[in-house]
Amino acid sequence: MVMIPERDQQVRQAHANFIHQVVRACQNEEAALELKSMLEVALQQGWDDLVKTIRLIVKGSRDASMLKALDEEDRVIVQSILDGLQNPATLPDIKQQGDGAMAAPGLAQIIHAAGTGDVQALQAVSTMAEQMTAAPGDMARMGGNIKRLVDGERDADLLCKGMGASGEQLMLNLIEELNKLAPQ
Repeated sequence: MVMIPERDQQVRQAHANFIHQVVRACQNEEAALELKSMLEVALQQGWDDLVKTIRLIVKGSRDASMLKALDEEDRVIVQSILDGLQNPATLPDIKQQGDGAMAAPGLAQIIHAAGTGDVQALQAVSTMAEQMTAAPGDMARMGGNIKRLVDGERDADLLCKGMGASGEQLMLNLIEELNKLAPQ
């Protein structure tokens, strides 16, 4: 069994649904159509190199040299996709929650930008909220609270209502990160 460094594992978990979607898109035209809109959102967030590489993978490229042009996080995502295409057992578990402490800063940046009127961030956060509400449990509750967060709500009791311990921790981390981004 291959041991994956903890940080890489966190990246894999944070992007598990996306990784699975790309692998499905390589095997199914309908899934490829769904991926197309996800890639447009990723482009709007500035993930040009990642999107370019994923488009090559969907077209059939499996050349590991394409990893050289990517930053560390994108490299982990693409390597996970390539590994998953070779052996689906290596794909990250989409039911396992990632570490909320690692997810919160990036999510907070997007929510903050959406709250300040950034149209691209608003579109991205809308898509993200839609995907989250389709997930079970705490992720669905988190997705349901995204609009509140964009609108400036920071009441932890209200936002964490009905969540389990891991969902609550993610929400608390997210609120903390959003408070750091708020004008003083």
